[in-house]
Amino acid sequence: MNDEQLLRYSRQIMLPQVDVAGQQALLAARVLVVGVGGLGSPAAMYLAAAGVGQLTLIDDDTVELSNLQRQLAHTQDDIGKSKVDSAAATLRGLNRDVKVIALNRRVGAEELKALISGVDVVVDATDNFTTRFAINRACLAAQVPLVSGAAIRLEGQIAVFDSRQPSSPCYECLYKPSDAGTSGADDLNCADNGVLAPVVGVIGSMQALETLKLLTNVGESLAGRLLLFDAASLSWREMKLLRDPQCGACCAIEVTPT
Repeated sequence: MNDEQLLRYSRQIMLPQVDVAGQQALLAARVLVVGVGGLGSPAAMYLAAAGVGQLTLIDDDTVELSNLQRQLAHTQDDIGKSKVDSAAATLRGLNRDVKVIALNRRVGAEELKALISGVDVVVDATDNFTTRFAINRACLAAQVPLVSGAAIRLEGQIAVFDSRQPSSPCYECLYKPSDAGTSGADDLNCADNGVLAPVVGVIGSMQALETLKLLTNVGESLAGRLLLFDAASLSWREMKLLRDPQCGACCAIEVTPT
């Protein structure tokens, strides 16, 4: 690190759990953020500010006026622009050290696998089951940790799925493909149900925190646990997640211990 970087990241470096070695690990790290809306905005901004060396952003949407209530990577001047280009400009403004790759398109299964195999952590900030299942399976195949978040109305949740650990559950141990399209599950989105702006900020920030912990080996990750956030009572609940021996995703893939 040069003198400017030592000053920029000094508040992290002075943490004994991080130190210079941890900051260097962040500078060398590569993270994929899928979705740069309400969750992906704060997640990507904190990762950029913390010094993650490369951030790849995927989103095929454009900025709309209704996004600005909660998607803080975008401004009023960005309306009509692609979200990845808007977010990339914000991240570069925060930290020129960070290499930002913006992919303004839907990514197919094969490209997704290739992208995930080239990163250290994946942040799932999407809002639909189909994409979440595809990300989960690609992370399993590449043995790349997945930091998953969701938020709606006054509620949010976050979990880490780390396929490098043989006993760790995956996203499909929690939600089955058969859940999609049943009981209105696929209809639970902010456009139809609303969301209080800071709720996505809380969950997105937690996703960034868990990602930084994974990259620096600081503390204990959320692997095997699900945190549920209730903004109305400002409370958290923790649930233990177990690997489903009948899971059609992680139990169908042979995991090599690391």
